[in-house]
Amino acid sequence: MTFQPEQLGRTGQELASALRELRKRSGLSGVRLAARCNMSQSKVSRIESGKVRPSLVDVEQILKALDAPSKMVEDVSALARLANTEWQNLRELRRKGLGSRQAELKALEASSTHLRYLLLSMITGLLATSEYVRASLAHSPVDTRKAIAGKLERQAVLNDTAKRFTFILTEQAARWPVVSPLALAEQLDRLSSLTYRPNVRIGLLPVGAVTPRTPLNTFTIYDASLATVETSTGSLVLRDARDVQSYLDEFSGYEECALFGAEARAKLTEWSAICRS
Repeated sequence: MTFQPEQLGRTGQELASALRELRKRSGLSGVRLAARCNMSQSKVSRIESGKVRPSLVDVEQILKALDAPSKMVEDVSALARLANTEWQNLRELRRKGLGSRQAELKALEASSTHLRYLLLSMITGLLATSEYVRASLAHSPVDTRKAIAGKLERQAVLNDTAKRFTFILTEQAARWPVVSPLALAEQLDRLSSLTYRPNVRIGLLPVGAVTPRTPLNTFTIYDASLATVETSTGSLVLRDARDVQSYLDEFSGYEECALFGAEARAKLTEWSAICRS
C-alpha cells in the first residue's frame, strides 16, 4: 500500500469505522464478536468507537472472527498498520516550537519505567552538558531557548531510581566534535560519572566492535509499548507490539556487544585524554 508520511497515525477513525461496518454486515453483535476474539465486550466497543487504538494482533483476531474476505483483510490490515505508526515531521515540529517537543518527551519519560536508547551519531540530551546541548541546537533556524531549557530540565528524570535507563553509544556518537575538544572532554567525563548511578547503564560500541547487525538509525524504546526511530527529516513513532519487539531484539544484540562499567569508563577516560591533548 502506497501512502504519504502525513497519513501515518491519522487513520484511527477510519479503522474504527471499517471494523464497525464489517461487524454489522456479518450480523454479529459486539458481545458475540468479543467472545469469538476472547476480548471483553467493552474493549470491542472502545475499538469501534475509536477510543482505543487496536494492535495489529487485535485487528487480525477481529477479521478472522468476522471471516472477512481477503481483499477486506488486506485493506483493513493496511489501515491498522498506518494507525499504529506516526510520522513526526521535523518541519512541523519546528513550526510548533521545539520546546513543545521537549514537553512530549518529558511526558513519555515520566510514563515509562525502562528506557533504552541506541545513539549512533550524537549524545542524547539526557546525558549532555549544557554546552553540548546548546551546540547541538546551534544550527536550528528557529528560536531554541525553550528547547535548551527543556532538554536540561528533562535530565532530572535520571534521579528517579524507580526508573531504569540503558544507553548504548557508538564511538562516533561519543566522540563526534559537536563542541570544542576541551568541552567534549568534559562531556565524556560526565558520561563516565553517570555510569556510577545505580539506575543508569551506559554502554559503548567502539569502532571495530563486532555486532550482530549494522545499526541504521538512532532509536529509543519506552518499556515494551512504544519505539521512536529518528531520521534526518523527522521521526517514526511505532506502537504495534511486534514492531516494538523487533527493536527490543535489535537493542539486546548491541547490548551483548557493548562495553559497560569499568570497561566503558576506561574507554571514556582514554577518549577524554585524547581531546585534552
